[in-house]
Amino acid sequence: MATKVAITPEKLYECEVKRRRVRVGGGYEPFWKVKTVADAILDGDTEFRCKECHGPLKLHKRHTPGAVSHVEHKLKSDSEHCPVGARFHAAADGRATRLSGTPVA
Repeated sequence: MATKVAITPEKLYECEVKRRRVRVGGGYEPFWKVKTVADAILDGDTEFRCKECHGPLKLHKRHTPGAVSHVEHKLKSDSEHCPVGARFHAAADGRATRLSGTPVA
């Protein structure tokens, strides 16, 4: 029978947010910028991805005093293979890191 390992809740305080910049030939082009989650919320950013595996993230805004806004991986598989994922650090099988199977473009 397999034993379960207690996983601490995943809390990432830095991520990539999608921004736009002016293209040389005119118009705009998207790019990803690393920001803290608190700054991204203040700036009104809406598209987030993990800065390591490029997987989708779920935003948790601060609702109570003393709590800190953070993000976590939406997909368990991303957390299991991302170098900043809680499940990756809890695993004892020597797994390798990899990019997300469903990266945010």
